[in-house]
Amino acid sequence: MILVKTEADPTALAEDIRDPDGSDVTIVVCSSCRDETGSDARPRAGELLAQDAARAAANENIRVRQVECLGNCKRRLSAALLRDGCWSYVFGDLTTESGPDLIAGAKLFATAADGILPWRGRPDSLKRGLVARIPPLAIVKDIS
Repeated sequence: MILVKTEADPTALAEDIRDPDGSDVTIVVCSSCRDETGSDARPRAGELLAQDAARAAANENIRVRQVECLGNCKRRLSAALLRDGCWSYVFGDLTTESGPDLIAGAKLFATAADGILPWRGRPDSLKRGLVARIPPLAIVKDIS
């Protein structure tokens, strides 16, 4: 099941992502990202990237969602890979044609037994475009 969705209510989106629909990995694409010219034209480049990822995910067990802003504007088109209980990854410097790379990364991530997106086999855009790796809350340690 492929869903490209934008939610005005962030609570509704968070609840929707937690609903089990069989997908292990969710790709979240920043729909407000502009192209390299900074144009406000619609559809925005981020929306085109989300559509490209959704097309590439056809017949795959990967969710594709949109969110208004990932706060990574200096790195242009951005997306994140999320997997429950695992590290999350934010990427920038993507193009409107990076959908297949996001799907390849999501498939690699889905098979990672340790919950860490492997470097080997990762598309070049996901190697060069890595912005952040965010730990799951379960492994974050308190300051003592």
